[in-house]
Order: sequence, then structure tokens, then C-alpha cells
Amino acid sequence: MKNPPDGYQGIIPYLLYKDANAALAFLDSAFGLTERMRMPGEGGEVQHAEVELNGNVVMLASVSAAQRASDGGEVPGQASMMVCYVDDVDAHFERAKAAGAEILKKPEDQFYGDRTYSARDPEGHAWNFHTHVKDVTPEDMHPPTE
Repeated sequence: MKNPPDGYQGIIPYLLYKDANAALAFLDSAFGLTERMRMPGEGGEVQHAEVELNGNVVMLASVSAAQRASDGGEVPGQASMMVCYVDDVDAHFERAKAAGAEILKKPEDQFYGDRTYSARDPEGHAWNFHTHVKDVTPEDMHPPTE
């Protein structure tokens, strides 16, 4: 038995959405996450779904579906932050902006060797997209001072 099973990474983010069907459409159009699977729940909600980017999986469900499976409550305003590596962060930024993503931070080179931008999806989850552009040793990583 392989743990984790093939096709999954060791840590898998799981997001809850008020409208998981709309979230799946947005994650595809804005961020290029490909839907791997969707299990429909009662009343058209999403019992469970999986999306993928560059071989990495994110799981999600409708809030009410998750609440029936646990003691879960309201979706917190900022309960998560996703970090995703993409081949071309600038092109990805343009795609997300064109699809209506709320841009939190435009693409910018970071002291640790990545070029990044940040966006928020329609239900408040923060998404950070990175392209590694330069190898930086830990000794040379110095955050900018204010």
C-alpha cells in the first residue's frame, strides 16, 4: 500500500465554499485548475470535488455538505491561503485578472527567488502564484526592511 496514493501529494488543502459549483468554474477559468472529479450532493451542491494544477491536488466541497459530515460551522472569512507554482506567473496574472479575480498584489520579484502575485477568489480565499526565477541560498535571503 502506497501512502499517499498515486496522484496525491502528502498535504492536500481542502476548501469549503458556499457555492462550490461556481468556485469550480472560477478556479478553472481564472487560475487554470483542472477539475479531476466532482461528487454531487443533495440539492445540486458539491459533496466533494478535486482540482489539479501541475499534478497537485486541492479538494473542496459545499459548506452544507461538509457540515453534515462534521460539526463544521460558518466558513471563516480568511481560513486559507494557497501557494501554487506556475510556469509563467505574469501570463497567469493576466489570465486571472481577465477572468475577474480580485488582485491583491501584482507580480513582483521576491527576495527568496520567486516572482509572485496574489489574488482572492469570489468567496475570499487567498491564492498566491509563484514562478521560481532565481536560486537564493538561505544565507542570502534577506527580507526587505521597511
